[in-house]
Amino acid sequence: MGRITQEAALRALYGEKSARSVAKELHRLDTHCRTFIAASPFLVMSTSGPDGLEVTPRGDAPGFVIVEDDTHLLIPDRPGNNRLDNLTNLLGDPAIGLIFMIPGVRETLRVRGIAEIHDDADLCDRCAAHGKPALSVLRVKVTRAYLHCAKSMLRSGLWQPQTWAEQRPVPTMGQMIADQTGTDDQPESEEQMLARYAKALY
Repeated sequence: MGRITQEAALRALYGEKSARSVAKELHRLDTHCRTFIAASPFLVMSTSGPDGLEVTPRGDAPGFVIVEDDTHLLIPDRPGNNRLDNLTNLLGDPAIGLIFMIPGVRETLRVRGIAEIHDDADLCDRCAAHGKPALSVLRVKVTRAYLHCAKSMLRSGLWQPQTWAEQRPVPTMGQMIADQTGTDDQPESEEQMLARYAKALY
């Protein structure tokens, strides 16, 4: 029924890897990777656990992820909802995938590695923000890093304001959560949400 189950069938459809895509893959962080990470205020993190894959956003001021050396990154964890999906996954399977983004830059940086969770005071203090240490720090040993081309950004228009919706295309977070949980309480307004976040970002 058109389902592909073998790599040979995929290659027949797509062809072989381009020489450039293979050549650009690194096993360490070079100058360009370091510069990209230092300028990135946002990343997407992927882990795998007994319940399947998890993907979560992480963001802070540019430079919040520290390049410790050519093969190690320090990623702080801040206060959140305490689900700890990615962190608990890493306890069983330390493999981690990261995509770094920079607003206005169409390319992304992809990193794969092995992560350890640390709560050492020195590491948490090193990753402090607004005077508050990180709750924990992921120390990631980089096993693969490469710059990803701009095609997805060009197709999506993510950084092109003229493609953005003039009005929010979905209800507020408060309204969506109220609908999903079936609560009869008054949905949290956008202003209330932002005020609550302001007290718990760090």
